[in-house]
Amino acid sequence: MKRMKLGTSELEVGEISLGCMRMSELSEKDAAYVIENAIDNGVDLFDHADIYGGGKSEEVFANAISANDDVREKMKIQTKCGIRKGFFDFSKDHILESVDGSLSRLKTDYVDTLLLHRPDALFEPEEVAEAFSRLKESGKVRHFGVSNQNPMQMELLKKYIKDDLIINQLQLSVVHTPMIDAGFNVNMQNEPAIVRDSNVLEYCRLNDITIQAWSPFQHGMIEGPFVGNDAFPEVNAKLQELAEKYNVTDSTIAIAWILRHPANIQPVVGTMNPERLKDISKASDMELTREEWYELYRAAGNKLP
Repeated sequence: MKRMKLGTSELEVGEISLGCMRMSELSEKDAAYVIENAIDNGVDLFDHADIYGGGKSEEVFANAISANDDVREKMKIQTKCGIRKGFFDFSKDHILESVDGSLSRLKTDYVDTLLLHRPDALFEPEEVAEAFSRLKESGKVRHFGVSNQNPMQMELLKKYIKDDLIINQLQLSVVHTPMIDAGFNVNMQNEPAIVRDSNVLEYCRLNDITIQAWSPFQHGMIEGPFVGNDAFPEVNAKLQELAEKYNVTDSTIAIAWILRHPANIQPVVGTMNPERLKDISKASDMELTREEWYELYRAAGNKLP
């Protein structure tokens, strides 16, 4: 698998990462196989959050790798905090408490990256900066990022923190493309022309912030997969056509579509099926043509001006 740097950091990872939200549903034996298979296929960044499985996903992950002391050094572990039941919380106390909880569940002394989850309207950047400083100085967190934030939210945070934000995790798939749509429809009076995210795609590229694409196979707000879904006949027909051409699966093509974008986007795939992950990983070794990328974009229901 091709390698990439995360933002301005020295962290080098495979260009596809594994989201561990569903790992809470696995036995430790099955989880160990998923992790080993991921690493064997070049997928070495594992994405967690304190809320995944109510914390159980982190526990299962840690127990699955505990039998092999060398495994931790072969991977990068990422977790997120800030979502609580009924509200969001970027307070200093919650960030510090959440990280300690994740480290305990993950049975590790540090995480490579910590992301702030959904934006907290009541956050005070000075508090976040203090929490980040403590975490960095203690060695508990090596790098920081955000999830689902627009450019001005990141700018406000960057005014106070010492370290670069190296990641912004954003929803992106071939059927969920608002960050791309507006760029095609500049100065037009139609629905796709509405800028919904303050040009976050261009901002991240200008500031060397890696975009991690979450839910690359989902439509809506995690309403289910679009791949193989009869409700999306045109895009699935095109995915299947290209899958046959390249001798890969339709899911591989869906990831190859994201990787084809020059923004160096890192898809976060959530499959707990080792064989499916092995197939998806092949997307790193192929490149769709410009024409094929646009064909998939149009097949998803998008119209070019």
